Amino acid sequence: MSQTTSTPADPSPNSELTTTEVTGQALACFIAQHDIAAEIVPMTVETPTVPAAAAALGVATSQIIKSLLFMVRDQPVLVIASGETMVDRGILAARFGVGKKQIKLADAETVLRLTGYPAGGVPPFGHPAPLLTLLDRAVMAWDAVYGGGGDDRTLLRVAPGELARVTGAEWIELGGSSTLSTPEIA
Repeated sequence: MSQTTSTPADPSPNSELTTTEVTGQALACFIAQHDIAAEIVPMTVETPTVPAAAAALGVATSQIIKSLLFMVRDQPVLVIASGETMVDRGILAARFGVGKKQIKLADAETVLRLTGYPAGGVPPFGHPAPLLTLLDRAVMAWDAVYGGGGDDRTLLRVAPGELARVTGAEWIELGGSSTLSTPEIA
Protein backbone atom coordinates (compact mmCIF):
# COMPACT_ATOMS: atom_id res chain seq x y z
CA MET A 1 0.00 0.00 0.00
CA SER A 2 1.56 3.31 -0.95
CA GLN A 3 1.96 6.07 1.57
CA THR A 4 1.37 9.68 0.68
CA THR A 5 2.41 12.78 2.47
CA SER A 6 0.37 15.91 1.96
CA THR A 7 1.57 19.44 2.37
CA PRO A 8 -0.27 21.77 4.73
CA ALA A 9 -2.26 24.52 3.03
CA ASP A 10 -0.08 27.03 4.88
CA PRO A 11 3.39 25.54 5.34
CA SER A 12 4.02 27.29 8.65
CA PRO A 13 0.70 27.74 10.46
CA ASN A 14 2.02 26.23 13.69
CA SER A 15 4.98 28.58 13.92
CA GLU A 16 2.88 31.58 14.97
CA LEU A 17 2.21 30.14 18.43
CA THR A 18 5.29 30.80 20.51
CA THR A 19 4.22 30.60 24.17
CA THR A 20 5.27 27.69 26.37
CA GLU A 21 1.70 26.68 27.25
CA VAL A 22 -1.05 27.40 24.78
CA THR A 23 -4.68 27.63 25.84
CA GLY A 24 -7.87 26.31 24.27
CA GLN A 25 -8.76 29.92 23.52
CA ALA A 26 -5.50 30.31 21.58
CA LEU A 27 -6.41 27.16 19.65
CA ALA A 28 -9.80 28.67 18.74
CA CYS A 29 -8.03 31.82 17.51
CA PHE A 30 -5.57 29.68 15.53
CA ILE A 31 -8.48 27.85 13.89
CA ALA A 32 -10.16 31.14 12.94
CA GLN A 33 -6.95 32.81 11.73
CA HIS A 34 -6.11 29.90 9.44
CA ASP A 35 -9.65 29.29 8.19
CA ILE A 36 -9.64 25.72 9.45
CA ALA A 37 -12.94 23.85 9.25
CA ALA A 38 -12.90 22.68 12.87
CA GLU A 39 -14.96 23.38 15.96
CA ILE A 40 -14.00 23.75 19.62
CA VAL A 41 -16.39 21.71 21.79
CA PRO A 42 -16.44 22.82 25.46
CA MET A 43 -17.33 20.00 27.86
CA THR A 44 -18.94 20.11 31.30
CA VAL A 45 -16.91 17.08 32.47
CA GLU A 46 -13.24 16.21 32.24
CA THR A 47 -12.32 14.17 29.16
CA PRO A 48 -8.63 13.23 29.56
CA THR A 49 -9.06 9.69 28.21
CA VAL A 50 -10.58 8.16 25.09
CA PRO A 51 -13.38 6.37 27.01
CA ALA A 52 -14.22 9.54 28.99
CA ALA A 53 -14.38 11.66 25.83
CA ALA A 54 -16.49 9.09 23.97
CA ALA A 55 -18.91 8.74 26.90
CA ALA A 56 -19.26 12.52 27.28
CA LEU A 57 -20.04 12.94 23.58
CA GLY A 58 -22.09 9.77 23.15
CA VAL A 59 -19.89 8.53 20.29
CA ALA A 60 -17.81 5.41 19.65
CA THR A 61 -14.28 5.31 21.05
CA SER A 62 -13.03 4.87 17.48
CA GLN A 63 -14.40 8.35 16.69
CA ILE A 64 -12.06 9.88 19.27
CA ILE A 65 -8.52 10.64 18.14
CA LYS A 66 -5.53 10.77 20.40
CA SER A 67 -2.51 12.96 19.66
CA LEU A 68 0.47 11.04 20.99
CA LEU A 69 3.98 12.45 20.96
CA PHE A 70 6.70 9.89 20.35
CA MET A 71 10.42 10.45 20.36
CA VAL A 72 12.18 8.68 17.50
CA ARG A 73 15.92 8.81 18.09
CA ASP A 74 15.22 11.93 20.16
CA GLN A 75 13.23 13.56 17.33
CA PRO A 76 9.55 14.34 18.02
CA VAL A 77 6.85 12.67 15.93
CA LEU A 78 3.17 13.37 16.52
CA VAL A 79 1.03 10.29 15.98
CA ILE A 80 -2.70 10.93 15.57
CA ALA A 81 -4.44 7.62 16.21
CA SER A 82 -8.02 6.42 16.37
CA GLY A 83 -9.15 5.89 19.94
CA GLU A 84 -9.31 2.13 19.42
CA THR A 85 -6.00 1.79 17.61
CA MET A 86 -3.20 0.08 19.46
CA VAL A 87 -0.17 1.99 18.17
CA ASP A 88 2.34 -0.64 17.11
CA ARG A 89 5.83 0.66 17.84
CA GLY A 90 7.15 -1.90 15.36
CA ILE A 91 5.28 -0.11 12.58
CA LEU A 92 6.74 3.21 13.69
CA ALA A 93 10.22 1.66 13.88
CA ALA A 94 9.87 0.27 10.35
CA ARG A 95 8.58 3.62 9.06
CA PHE A 96 11.68 5.41 10.39
CA GLY A 97 14.19 2.62 9.82
CA VAL A 98 15.11 2.23 13.49
CA GLY A 99 14.78 -0.45 16.15
CA LYS A 100 11.70 -0.54 18.42
CA LYS A 101 13.85 0.59 21.35
CA GLN A 102 14.39 3.88 19.49
CA ILE A 103 10.62 4.62 19.67
CA LYS A 104 9.60 6.09 23.03
CA LEU A 105 6.39 7.75 24.18
CA ALA A 106 7.28 11.28 25.30
CA ASP A 107 6.92 12.13 28.99
CA ALA A 108 4.44 14.78 30.15
CA GLU A 109 7.11 17.49 30.44
CA THR A 110 8.31 16.89 26.88
CA VAL A 111 4.73 16.87 25.60
CA LEU A 112 4.07 20.27 27.19
CA ARG A 113 7.38 21.72 26.00
CA LEU A 114 6.98 20.61 22.38
CA THR A 115 3.23 20.91 21.84
CA GLY A 116 2.40 23.73 24.25
CA TYR A 117 -0.42 21.64 25.71
CA PRO A 118 -0.65 19.27 28.68
CA ALA A 119 -1.04 15.53 28.05
CA GLY A 120 -4.75 14.74 27.95
CA GLY A 121 -5.61 17.86 25.98
CA VAL A 122 -3.12 17.91 23.11
CA PRO A 123 -4.82 18.96 19.87
CA PRO A 124 -3.60 17.60 16.54
CA PHE A 125 -2.43 21.06 15.38
CA GLY A 126 -1.75 24.58 16.66
CA HIS A 127 1.59 23.77 18.29
CA PRO A 128 4.42 26.29 18.78
CA ALA A 129 6.45 24.64 15.99
CA PRO A 130 5.47 22.21 13.23
CA LEU A 131 5.79 18.52 14.12
CA LEU A 132 6.27 15.62 11.74
CA THR A 133 2.84 13.98 11.91
CA LEU A 134 1.54 10.51 11.13
CA LEU A 135 -2.22 10.00 10.82
CA ASP A 136 -3.94 6.67 11.42
CA ARG A 137 -5.86 5.48 8.36
CA ALA A 138 -8.59 4.19 10.72
CA VAL A 139 -9.88 7.75 11.25
CA MET A 140 -11.01 7.84 7.61
CA ALA A 141 -14.02 5.73 8.64
CA TRP A 142 -15.72 8.81 10.14
CA ASP A 143 -17.12 12.04 8.71
CA ALA A 144 -15.87 13.82 11.84
CA VAL A 145 -13.55 12.89 14.70
CA TYR A 146 -12.97 14.44 18.12
CA GLY A 147 -9.61 15.08 19.72
CA GLY A 148 -7.93 17.14 22.38
CA GLY A 149 -8.96 20.78 22.37
CA GLY A 150 -6.27 22.26 24.59
CA ASP A 151 -7.22 20.94 28.03
CA ASP A 152 -9.18 18.09 29.63
CA ARG A 153 -12.51 19.97 29.41
CA THR A 154 -12.34 20.91 25.74
CA LEU A 155 -12.48 18.81 22.60
CA LEU A 156 -11.94 19.58 18.94
CA ARG A 157 -14.25 18.38 16.15
CA VAL A 158 -12.72 18.06 12.68
CA ALA A 159 -13.15 16.02 9.50
CA PRO A 160 -10.31 13.59 8.74
CA GLY A 161 -9.58 15.22 5.37
CA GLU A 162 -9.29 18.64 6.98
CA LEU A 163 -7.08 17.18 9.69
CA ALA A 164 -4.74 15.77 7.05
CA ARG A 165 -4.71 19.06 5.13
CA VAL A 166 -3.90 21.21 8.16
CA THR A 167 -1.25 18.93 9.65
CA GLY A 168 0.35 17.84 6.38
CA ALA A 169 0.27 14.36 7.93
CA GLU A 170 1.30 11.15 6.29
CA TRP A 171 -1.51 8.55 6.33
CA ILE A 172 -0.31 5.28 7.83
CA GLU A 173 -1.64 1.94 9.09
CA LEU A 174 -0.72 2.21 12.78
CA GLY A 175 -1.98 -1.07 14.16
CA GLY A 176 -5.19 -2.85 14.98
CA SER A 177 -8.20 -2.37 17.21
CA SER A 178 -7.45 -3.91 20.55
CA THR A 179 -6.43 -3.08 24.06
CA LEU A 180 -4.46 0.15 23.94
CA SER A 181 -0.75 -0.14 24.57
CA THR A 182 -0.43 3.62 24.78
CA PRO A 183 -2.14 5.99 27.22
CA GLU A 184 -5.70 6.75 26.17
CA ILE A 185 -5.04 10.45 25.85
CA ALA A 186 -7.59 12.31 23.79
